[in-house]
Amino acid sequence: MKVLSALRVGLLALVALIGAASMASAADGTITIRIVKAGFVVGGSAGDGVLTFQGRKYPLSVGGLSYGFTFGASETRLHGTVKNIQRPSDVSGVYAQGGAGAAFGKGAQAVILTNQNGAVLELSGEQKGVIVSLDLSGLALSLK
Repeated sequence: MKVLSALRVGLLALVALIGAASMASAADGTITIRIVKAGFVVGGSAGDGVLTFQGRKYPLSVGGLSYGFTFGASETRLHGTVKNIQRPSDVSGVYAQGGAGAAFGKGAQAVILTNQNGAVLELSGEQKGVIVSLDLSGLALSLK
């Protein structure tokens, strides 16, 4: 019975160590992106950006599609951090978001998004233009 209990404790310790090692290898970076969005019911967005990770810069492509009530056009510039990545390619993927908003002239933006690789974007910035939206949208990031 004591042997079985010792094996359980050892197994739990091993699982905890493996989990800590994988979390320790994840790192953070910074990201800057520019998105131009326009639409009438169905909207589209495109843009570019830069990921800075472990002292190197990686150019990004940004694209997206939204469906719902969208009318107008805007340009958004966001900057912030990307967390929980082990390599630059982890930032690539689709970030889904649902929301409502309006911008007339300039407006502040802040968002937290996660992709299928576990990358977490914490972004803030400014939106310019005239746009009203109540939609579901997806933002796709990829390395150039």
